[in-house]
Amino acid sequence: QLQAFGGGLMQAGGSLRLSCAASGRTFSRYNMAWFRQAPGKERDFVGYISWNNSTYYADSVKGRFTISRDNAKNTVYLQMNSLKPEDTAVYFCAATEYTGAYHYKPLYPYWGQGTQVTVSS
Repeated sequence: QLQAFGGGLMQAGGSLRLSCAASGRTFSRYNMAWFRQAPGKERDFVGYISWNNSTYYADSVKGRFTISRDNAKNTVYLQMNSLKPEDTAVYFCAATEYTGAYHYKPLYPYWGQGTQVTVSS
């Protein structure tokens, strides 16, 4: 089970850190990702961190967002800096034991409930 939190309302240029807490004893074996969905749009890939801390990012957030994990706390984080209005979306965390094609949503069997991020201009 995954639970995402930390969203909120920010002005453009600000920062937020999202957290995703996982239950279970095998968190360290899972590859984790963040996706986001803006109103009326598809759910898009944001960032990914593998079980051994390899990371990948969507081009739209590269250099601004950083994904990290703390296996002792069963938590993955998404640090979002230099926020833009186009970052406004519901952000979802997801987990998978599969590797490769990290941006491919069907590979993720486990999803959190989402947390709203709103960036005002």
